[in-house]
Amino acid sequence: RATMKSLRFISAEAFVSNAEFARKSLGSVAHNLFPLLFKASYLLEQGEVIHDLVENWPLVDFNMGKLLGTTVDYQEDLSHRTCSVCLESCLTGLRDYVLNHPSPYVKRLKVVDLTGIKDVEVQFCECKKTMGRWARTQLLSKLCLELLGYLQQTQCNPRTSEINIDVLIDLFVTERNYELVVQALLKKFYCPLKICCVAFRTDNLALQKFFYIIKLTDPSLLRKLEIVHNVRLEMEHLEILFNSIHFPLLMSLTLPARTFNVRRFTATDERMLTNIGVKMGEMTQLTELSMSFSILTGRIQKLLSPLKTPLKMLDVSNCSLNHADMAYLANSFHATHLEALDLSGHNIPDLYPSAFFKLLSHCSSVLRSLTLEDCNIQDTHINMLILGLSPCQKLQEFKFLGNPLSSRALKHLFTFLCELPMLKNVEFPVPRDCYPIDITYPIDDASLCRFDHQKYESIAEELNLILLQANREDVKASTPLFGSYDAAVQETNNELGAYLIKSFKETIEKFTA
Repeated sequence: RATMKSLRFISAEAFVSNAEFARKSLGSVAHNLFPLLFKASYLLEQGEVIHDLVENWPLVDFNMGKLLGTTVDYQEDLSHRTCSVCLESCLTGLRDYVLNHPSPYVKRLKVVDLTGIKDVEVQFCECKKTMGRWARTQLLSKLCLELLGYLQQTQCNPRTSEINIDVLIDLFVTERNYELVVQALLKKFYCPLKICCVAFRTDNLALQKFFYIIKLTDPSLLRKLEIVHNVRLEMEHLEILFNSIHFPLLMSLTLPARTFNVRRFTATDERMLTNIGVKMGEMTQLTELSMSFSILTGRIQKLLSPLKTPLKMLDVSNCSLNHADMAYLANSFHATHLEALDLSGHNIPDLYPSAFFKLLSHCSSVLRSLTLEDCNIQDTHINMLILGLSPCQKLQEFKFLGNPLSSRALKHLFTFLCELPMLKNVEFPVPRDCYPIDITYPIDDASLCRFDHQKYESIAEELNLILLQANREDVKASTPLFGSYDAAVQETNNELGAYLIKSFKETIEKFTA
């Protein structure tokens, strides 16, 4: 559907479409028109114009999320376009803002905010080349070091050294870009462009390196910390992290798989877990917590009860929760605030159906995202599930892959889902009747694709028809067999793959030795 453009925006597009003319004329453009011209240039992927707009930016702040988001002149949100041409032009323009401006004393720019850029699966930019979070981290670090080198080698205007611009960014560090980012952070004090890390994600990094770089990021500013794949952080390391570093503004925390394993707990481990809970309680801004693939049986209360702020997002998928854990969640003060909940990998119908539905009832007025993958939800449970979901009128996303449901049950469920007014995204399982009769759940990776694809396509068409007949074309229904899209994993999958092969090789060598 085409988005309406104001006459001002159409004029801006016409102006920037002739790059040579636009670049020559920028000196006579009113300062308040720069944001309008920037969005028009971004839409048309006019890299040279974008570079010159940023190089001559006349305003105090440059906020990518606001500049590309919904505006009066053009309501379409372009912040999910991570176009390589546009983003590289932005960052090199920023470097040249420091170097090339003819009169440094009129420079007003103080804050550049790159955190509003959203990495998504489908790109609409013409060039089809994206610059993800890892590449943005790499390029900004490289430009900061280049800028420093240039300033040291040449005789610049002394006023250049007085320029201090805070560049807010979500850093993404792996083994491959670690050294570069460390150098940029170490020399931050001397560089006119000050990297300010608002969110930090790390994959595929040695623990010692993680502890070193996290201190360089200035943890007092950090709002989001994601320690995800191939970082061997265990509970004792987490306690050291929380004891040695304070995160006063931290709102979101993601821990890697197997951080906790209560099956081999000692009295010391119990004390450690209590201390971690207390330390998280001191993080008064913390509202999002992800601890998937840890073994937390019977310990959820110990970990979450010290929190002073109710959680809005909780991911405890595949954490071997027992009835006491689910009962605590259902009765805790977090329950009425949960907007996103992931309980995947738990046999909910057999283990704690009443506690789960109590939890669902308590969070129903605010719940936006619910994930129940591999939860052994069968045809006999569908009516109860519909009853539980009925009050969830704000639900936007429902994911329930890996459950043994027939095509008939799915049709019944989809008919109900049409009634949820805010629903936008549904991830449903391959119907059980598409698999061989002897299939067992949860389905292993080897058997996941061994289903009747033609039959699946036919059923998927019927399910989409149910949505269509209810005028719910706005709902996207899909079956991503190997899980939802993860922009960070997509961007660094070659490095992650190489790391896994190396680890496997080392394990085999140790075994044969």
